[in-house]
Amino acid sequence: MEQPGIPHNESSRLASLKSLNVLDTPAEERFDRVTRMAKRMFRVPIALVSLVDANRQWFKSAQGLDVGETPRNVSFCGHAILGDGIFLIPDALADPRFADNPLVTGAPHIRFYVGCPLRAPDGAKVGTLCIIDTVPRVFDEEDALALLDLASMVQDELAAFQTSTTDDLTQISNRRGFLQLADYGLNVCVRNRQPAALAFIDLDRFKPINDQFGHAEGDLALVAFAEVMQASFRSTDLFARLGGDEFVVLLTGAGKDDAERVLDKFGALLGEYNARARRGYDLQFSAGVVEFDPAAPRSVEALLAAGDAEMYAIKAARKRRH
Repeated sequence: MEQPGIPHNESSRLASLKSLNVLDTPAEERFDRVTRMAKRMFRVPIALVSLVDANRQWFKSAQGLDVGETPRNVSFCGHAILGDGIFLIPDALADPRFADNPLVTGAPHIRFYVGCPLRAPDGAKVGTLCIIDTVPRVFDEEDALALLDLASMVQDELAAFQTSTTDDLTQISNRRGFLQLADYGLNVCVRNRQPAALAFIDLDRFKPINDQFGHAEGDLALVAFAEVMQASFRSTDLFARLGGDEFVVLLTGAGKDDAERVLDKFGALLGEYNARARRGYDLQFSAGVVEFDPAAPRSVEALLAAGDAEMYAIKAARKRRH
């Protein structure tokens, strides 16, 4: 079996994929309608919107397949994103790259595969719209044009998804995107009996930055703050700008002590940024950390409210000391 290669731009490709804010989100009709159309149009048992993550291919939409993801190293879609055009395997058993692939020799018994690369708005190839059959098939130029049209529909939906869940200024998740992904992440914690911690973060003294240096400088401060957040937190952490000068991070599989350590790292990196940038002000923050107990789960909104209250209590105590 030939494992798929790694694209030359893999790090930026994965960053583009993550910026879509679509991984591990629930199924949606706008994607499912395209895979239903593909399944019906090409009369195949399986049609997928597959996104190729670091070590897996994850299915945003799956018709005819019960699993939500498979390993990247056995994926056909991992091969498909290496090229610019449609990737066609008329008969996998006759192709030495795939004849002994476990997805061919076992379920779902792939014999015929066609994948059309899907591009993020920045052009990075993040996955495929693919169709699969359990028998060999032919696929002509007219079929290819039809699949390209369907793939274009999926790309439009991915772009719309990113726009609706991404903060325009900082390009990290907005409140809507955070609520969607955090709800899914907490459900996973409940199923796996894992803890989580939420940190409600406020950029301190933001109004004086706007008043003294102007709103353009205020925007620059917010962007810089978000960039340091991205450098500070784990790839599995979910962070977002809730609005104004309020930010949040959800750390799954972590407790309050873990979150405090990560926030210490964030503070240290902000200090380094301040020393380099010398903008005439320092970026500093206050944070309220609350724990999520999988045995007594609270909603995302309840955690946000508790974190907000904790953060303001910390601010009030600081003012009293000074």
